[in-house]
Amino acid sequence: MAGLEVQATARKVQMSPQKVRLVLDAVRGKRVDEALAILRFLPQRAAVPVAKVVASAAANAENNMNMNRDDLVISSCYADEGVTLKRFMPRARGRINQILKRSSHITVAVTEKPRPQRQPARRAAAQKQKEA
Repeated sequence: MAGLEVQATARKVQMSPQKVRLVLDAVRGKRVDEALAILRFLPQRAAVPVAKVVASAAANAENNMNMNRDDLVISSCYADEGVTLKRFMPRARGRINQILKRSSHITVAVTEKPRPQRQPARRAAAQKQKEA
């Protein structure tokens, strides 16, 4: 089941995709538990919705695909541009400036990547002596 990807998406998050991508870069390729620990202490406002999407993707994998939560790794994550709300602010001399309130669609995909079984140092050394 190493090739199976499970994903979760949050749509219309009222945040610029450029700012969300900075947070996604911090957790890309990490294990789910490690990524959630990193997101908990990031100062960016985008860390909260990203953490929710990561937790949702992990729950989808665990409940729908019977994957082991300890072996889940974030295989891909990206933020696409959502709907942009256009607002106007009055300025001096009867002019106006446009304000763009951007939104994002955040997608996180996880895959199961089992941890390699590590042998104790003594056992590995004993096996090398037997082979020689």
